[in-house]
Amino acid sequence: MAMHRRKVLKGLGAAAAGLAVVKAPYVHAQTGPIRVGFLTVKTGPLASGGLQMEQGLLTFLKDRKNMLGNRPVDWQALVDDYARIRQLIAETIAGFADFDRRLRNPGGFHLGNSAAERRWKTATGRANFVAHALPEDLFGEALEGAQPDLILQTLRSHDQYNTTVYGLDDRYRGVKGQRRVVFAHVEDIRRLGFEPGQKVDIESLWNDGIERRVRNFTLLAFDIPPGQAAAYYPETNPLVPLASVGIGSHTPTSKSVAIKLHAAQPEPVIA
Repeated sequence: MAMHRRKVLKGLGAAAAGLAVVKAPYVHAQTGPIRVGFLTVKTGPLASGGLQMEQGLLTFLKDRKNMLGNRPVDWQALVDDYARIRQLIAETIAGFADFDRRLRNPGGFHLGNSAAERRWKTATGRANFVAHALPEDLFGEALEGAQPDLILQTLRSHDQYNTTVYGLDDRYRGVKGQRRVVFAHVEDIRRLGFEPGQKVDIESLWNDGIERRVRNFTLLAFDIPPGQAAAYYPETNPLVPLASVGIGSHTPTSKSVAIKLHAAQPEPVIA
């Protein structure tokens, strides 16, 4: 996994700016060095991401001579005693009071959720629902008149955490020993001239002239609304156009990808 320094510094810069205005009594009471808590994973399948986070933060601090808000960061004090990190968390995040002591209890502790207890922290004291009109056209001019066969959403399997895949089974959907599958309604499969179990290539549609295609996926008939399809990521990440992002959120539209299905073709030979 490549770590791009500019992106890391940009993200950490935003985090540091947020830290500077956090209303934590422990932080504001200090007149000396600021202490910054940093928790991550450094072992197991997710270790690479955790190590990169640590490297990125150290790079950020080095570029600023270990200063945040024009004050030095007492990094070593936190390395020497992780309880100091937990103290900062306790004084910053609601529900984590006395975090360090409670964490030492066998089995940990319960972190409450007001919504689960039917306590609504709203002006009315009740759960508020707001209806929004659905757009008439999800893609606008992005498809230049092309008609997709289906709208694809990408998702995780049971044996998966984000993009870390631990196994090839998905007990949620009854899939065993494979991941290159695409779920579709049986009527859609046959409407498009295929049969369940047939191998297909998946092509996404966008108006930038770039061909986006993943190959050799097995069609699985599934209880999914007609017109929709689903497949696992990261195998289908190449289908998501970089320019296709959510309005306002600017996140990739991985749950709404216009696709066409083609009978599977042999992988191209690269000379």
